[in-house]
Amino acid sequence: MTHIRIDVSGAVGTITIDRRERFNSLDVETARDLRKAGLQMARDSFIRAVVLRGEGGVFCSGADLKDIRAASPAYGAAFKEILEYIHSTISEIRRAPKPFIAAVDGITAAGGFGLAMSCDLVVASDRASFEWAYTKTGLTGAESSTFMLPRLVGLRCAFELLFLNPRLTPQRALEIGLITAVYPADTFDAGVAQLAAQLASGPTEAMGIAKELINQAAGMDRLDVHLDRELQHLARIAGGNDFAEGIDAFFGKRQPKFGAS
Repeated sequence: MTHIRIDVSGAVGTITIDRRERFNSLDVETARDLRKAGLQMARDSFIRAVVLRGEGGVFCSGADLKDIRAASPAYGAAFKEILEYIHSTISEIRRAPKPFIAAVDGITAAGGFGLAMSCDLVVASDRASFEWAYTKTGLTGAESSTFMLPRLVGLRCAFELLFLNPRLTPQRALEIGLITAVYPADTFDAGVAQLAAQLASGPTEAMGIAKELINQAAGMDRLDVHLDRELQHLARIAGGNDFAEGIDAFFGKRQPKFGAS
């Protein structure tokens, strides 16, 4: 695996997205390898807790827009190829009979935001930030984000994040129920390791069954259907004028002019 690392310490498995030069974004190869790693960690009975993190002070910025731009004008097809792997990873995380922890140190946005929210616990360093970001380039949202947000923060707050796209501090994310805890940046790694070890020493089978029951109560049995709808809508909207303007503005480092003829 080129940009995905797997490390095992005792009963704790760690998956690291290691593509810092591209803000840990996911091209097709990296998304495919992430799925392989997620499946391996989810199904290995010797691994009792899993940490998902990014390298170099960034969690993940979602699908690699540079890769998407290179596929012009077939933006929708390019997104579809990447998202199918990411969505499969998210399904594995939700079905896994063990806890998954997103360890967010630095920026997480768009698909990275959704990937983090799909984990059971989300812990952040005090230098982290959280951003919906999809609407910046004229997209609809994917990677479970439109499914998880109303369940985590409620309908009103979900619409605030969608329409106004604030960049959330970790303290604000904690306040609205988006994340589990905030650790100081200088002790973040130690805090994550301690939490993962605590979970790995717990009654994994019982926690796995309880996770399944809570998933059922929260309607997670509809997640895969929703992921398919997210993918279809995002691939379709990516073929329109707003995304063409959005991605051009993104790389031109200017404000997009949506709806302009």
